[in-house]
Amino acid sequence: MISRINSLLLLITVFFLSGCGVYSFTGASISPDIKTISIQYFYNDAGNGPPSLQQTFTEKIRDYYSQNTNLEFVDNNGDLQIEGLITGYRVAPIQVTASNSQGIADGASAQRLTITVKVTYVNTKDETFNFQNKSFSFYADDPSNAPLTSIEEQLIDEITDQIIVDIFNATVANW
Repeated sequence: MISRINSLLLLITVFFLSGCGVYSFTGASISPDIKTISIQYFYNDAGNGPPSLQQTFTEKIRDYYSQNTNLEFVDNNGDLQIEGLITGYRVAPIQVTASNSQGIADGASAQRLTITVKVTYVNTKDETFNFQNKSFSFYADDPSNAPLTSIEEQLIDEITDQIIVDIFNATVANW
């Protein structure tokens, strides 16, 4: 008796989930008529940052969509189209160390790296989801007093991972 009830509940759950489009455990809710995606190269328009930033970001966002959706990648004109620019790469002190004998701060004891990306998203099957030049930004702090170059790659990874999740949520997870 309990086995039949459990089977019936499972069947009802599957029925309701299948009625909501294609759903995955990553949070992506993609209409079944969407088959392809094109993600253009994200150029670094910030004027600074490491030379590899644009390539790293582009590869990471393509990998994320590849791993978390079943969409086929095409070079251009996908059912879903994503393009954008890295528009900000800023390092700023967030903690100033004690002053010297002349009352001048010795320097920053922590730094904050902030990266901003502007994205345009086109859903060719449902234009109500489209957006243009939407900014996504995130930061990470370097609490050490070491030069940024010693931890920059780690901070970039942390920041770009979060920005990509935010872009994913705004596009295919509809959050």
